[in-house]
This record gives sequence, structure tokens and C-alpha cells, in this order.
Amino acid sequence: MDDKGFISIEYLFSIFILLIIASGLLFFTQATIESNNNIENNVEHRLVLDNLASLINQVNSHGEGYSAYIHLDSGIGYYEITVEWDKLTMRHSNKISETKILPLKISSKYELYSGRTYLISKTEDGKIVIT
Repeated sequence: MDDKGFISIEYLFSIFILLIIASGLLFFTQATIESNNNIENNVEHRLVLDNLASLINQVNSHGEGYSAYIHLDSGIGYYEITVEWDKLTMRHSNKISETKILPLKISSKYELYSGRTYLISKTEDGKIVIT
């Protein structure tokens, strides 16, 4: 800027370049934060699914009559878990996660919901029942 109040072209060009760089950094920062939140959410849901699979396998490996309680935490959002013959399927936030479990004698297909407590037990005939 000179003494008469005029702004030089170089000064305007450098301000324009700085604004482009700043907006690019803001976009990159927002994308990184959103990606981290998405990964954290997926990991939390995956831990719930793996914990349930571990508990079902533990009940199955113990003798008949063994049982254990599990509380499905609702602090990470709403989700549904389907228990089938050899896998668990979780539906959350328009996403589907699956994990394998040992092939079991499950009395039927079960739907489990977040925020509830379930009793997983092994009956006298060796079947897994979830109530």
C-alpha cells in the first residue's frame, strides 16, 4: 500500500493466495475430524459385537447349565444384533457389521437390542438360549 491509499496488485494477490490456503486447511481439518469420529464409532460397535461373541463362545464351552448376563450398552447409539447359527450381525447407523462364532446349537434366531440385558445360557440338551 502506498501513501495515497491504493492497494498494489501484489498485495491483493498474496491475500487471495492466503485465503485459498486457509480454506484448504480448514477443509482438510474438518475431513480429518469427521473421519476420526467415524472410526471411533465403528470401533465401539465392533467391541460390543466381539464381546457378545466371546461371551456366547464362553457359555458354549462351559458345561450344561452354565449362564451369563450381558448388558448391551446404549451409550453408543441404537443398534440391533441378530444371533444366528454361526454368526452375529449388527445393524447400526445404516451400517452392517458381522463376526463369526463357533457353530452352535442355537434354539432359534434371536434379535437383541441396545440398552437391554440378556441372559445367555446352555440348556441340558446342549442348546444355547438367549432370554
